[in-house]
Amino acid sequence: MSEESARADVVVSNPHGLHLRPAYLLAGVAEKFHSKVELIKDGERVDAKSILSIAGLGAECGTKLQIAAKGADAQAAVNALLDLFEKELNREPKEGDSSTEEALRGAPESLD
Repeated sequence: MSEESARADVVVSNPHGLHLRPAYLLAGVAEKFHSKVELIKDGERVDAKSILSIAGLGAECGTKLQIAAKGADAQAAVNALLDLFEKELNREPKEGDSSTEEALRGAPESLD
């Protein structure tokens, strides 16, 4: 049985880049999948299930990233992260914004 793999390109358009809040959201979504999920910036690959690894990429506004996943649910993982980038990560949060809570609904309590 072969493993599925999937990839997609994204551009960070949030003016603040991928700081801790978006890293937390990305890791929370990636953690829901069994596949190995990575973010790639200029050839550097990091675990998309690790908040600190994502934040350590230093992905600023305009940075091109690739989402890569390998495993049984690879395409679903890539699609979920693309959706998160489109709907949540590429905008600035507003005070009282509940979309962060909606994005994390069902995310694991611990992201160790």
